[in-house]
Amino acid sequence: MKWLINSWYQPHPIRWLLWPLSTLYSAVISIRRSLYRLNIFKQYRLTVPVIIVGNITVGGTGKTPFVIWLVKQLQQAGLRPGIISRGYGGKAEHYPQLVTAQSNPAVVGDEPIIISRHTHCPMAVAPNRVAAGQLLVEQFDCNIIVADDGLQHYALGRDIEIVVVDGDRLFGNQYQLPAGPLREPLSRLQDVDFIVHNGGESSTEFTMDLSQGHAINLTDPNSTIELGAFTDQAVHAVAGIGHPERFFNQLTEAGLDVSPHPFSDHHAFQKADLEFNNDKTILMTEKDAVKCQAFAKKNMWYIPINATISGRLNEQLLDKLAGITPHG
Repeated sequence: MKWLINSWYQPHPIRWLLWPLSTLYSAVISIRRSLYRLNIFKQYRLTVPVIIVGNITVGGTGKTPFVIWLVKQLQQAGLRPGIISRGYGGKAEHYPQLVTAQSNPAVVGDEPIIISRHTHCPMAVAPNRVAAGQLLVEQFDCNIIVADDGLQHYALGRDIEIVVVDGDRLFGNQYQLPAGPLREPLSRLQDVDFIVHNGGESSTEFTMDLSQGHAINLTDPNSTIELGAFTDQAVHAVAGIGHPERFFNQLTEAGLDVSPHPFSDHHAFQKADLEFNNDKTILMTEKDAVKCQAFAKKNMWYIPINATISGRLNEQLLDKLAGITPHG
């Protein structure tokens, strides 16, 4: 699978072999969206405004830190947001499943736990996003819903769509799956309300900068250390995210001597995955840390990410929300 993903971001002849499948995929996606537009497939609206945060490419673009930033903006504006997600990687016995900071990642997924920890607001995961949203509105009196990774979930009506783009990799070869990384054609971006680029050299209005601050010990969350304390040290870097090279590069740029250990996105870590036959420091993302807590050792640290957004996205977003007519 990794070789296929790599082929999307560099010239590779495999795209010509996969092009017929991409053409078929594109046709199916186009027909499906048209069926929702024509009301042949039913779209359900909640009684409160819905903000969709998603992307049009496969793999990590930085949606999780953006969702955290977005929810905090809504909270500061006096709103009562609820968050819904698919909960990828989780296998709950029933849905919708409420998420807390203490939830089991094997049940609700890894990213929802991070979002819950940082926002402290109601959150639910379910394949049926409408049901998850209804639960939060009815039980927690949420007056706005943020849907994480719901751009292609057209059964859920939406008032605002925000797309997060990987500013470094952008759209690869610009082919749709499986010949390229696109879930939908690039023309889809013309329909969304806001586009946020995560890093890169983009000159767009809104860019997201992800900064790494202090590291937190997995065995003692009260034990923190500045990332600079690891400068010139040889460390193991572990990342089971959509674009692990971004994490490794950030550590290298901070002056660390990094031995990278990439894993697949949402990898279900086991104790053996982190046994490197020495006691060097192991650094990982917060997303990975929630799955390594049960077998954590003192040499394991995770690095939380903080997002800042250029431009006045928060102001424009609130202005747009003010113009939305209640659905109820």
